[in-house]
Amino acid sequence: MRVAEPLVVRVPASSANLGAGFDVLGMALDLHLDLGLGEAPAAALPVDAHHPAAKAFVAAGGADGSAMWIRSAIPMGRGLGFSGAARVAGAALGLAAGVGDPGAAVAAGVDRILDVAAGLEGHGDNAAASVFGGIIAWVGGRALPMRVGPRLASAVVVTWIPDTTTSTDRSRRVLPDQVDRVDVVHSLGRIAQFVMAVEHDDPTLLAGATDDRLHQRARLPLVPDAGEALDSGVAAGAWCGWLSGSGPTVAFLTDTDALDAVIAALPESGHVKQLRIAQRGARLVT
Repeated sequence: MRVAEPLVVRVPASSANLGAGFDVLGMALDLHLDLGLGEAPAAALPVDAHHPAAKAFVAAGGADGSAMWIRSAIPMGRGLGFSGAARVAGAALGLAAGVGDPGAAVAAGVDRILDVAAGLEGHGDNAAASVFGGIIAWVGGRALPMRVGPRLASAVVVTWIPDTTTSTDRSRRVLPDQVDRVDVVHSLGRIAQFVMAVEHDDPTLLAGATDDRLHQRARLPLVPDAGEALDSGVAAGAWCGWLSGSGPTVAFLTDTDALDAVIAALPESGHVKQLRIAQRGARLVT
């Protein structure tokens, strides 16, 4: 395939589950992945046919065998949605390639991008957050974006990232086949609390809103110091904290007043990034 002009798609990272919202809630983060056709920029890596971005590119109509490159600030295997972002980028680039107005194709094709990426991922919470940005709920195969008000938009997302990776498949295998009714009711209430906090832009409602009994209890012991990080960050003043995706990253929402205390409380076995909620999703860039 011959590309007259370079095409580059930029996609944000994501944090999924957000506590009790297992396979439902997702948040886009301002850590980005670029996927392109044409001349590769510095620090970019070639994409082979087995890469998740390449498979999504072909599934969305891109020509098999096209030369692509990737440049990503999203770490792999850390629970920050690398595979979802790569698939969203591949699908978006597949729609944009070979059309007269690639930007319009991406903007108009968000449903198709999401269908391709979520289908390849097996679930849509990460992919939907990367497509639309902000905070979303993935319900019945649909993305329901939430309004992110100014207080949450200015909040800091602190991520504690240990020097280990987590397999999503292995992490799912430790989850119990059955859950007690009282635990289900507990988590349902926390989901409602979290959604209300976002919709009303009221951080005071976030206290306890990410307290989960469906998956975090089983997954946290798989990551050394993750449980300590979660408890310490919240005790130091974060509004809330959660295991990001299947881990190993632990994430927190906090205001700037508590930021230094939250970071200082986290175990030294992980490094910290200070991020924001990404308000923009997948888009074409020059």
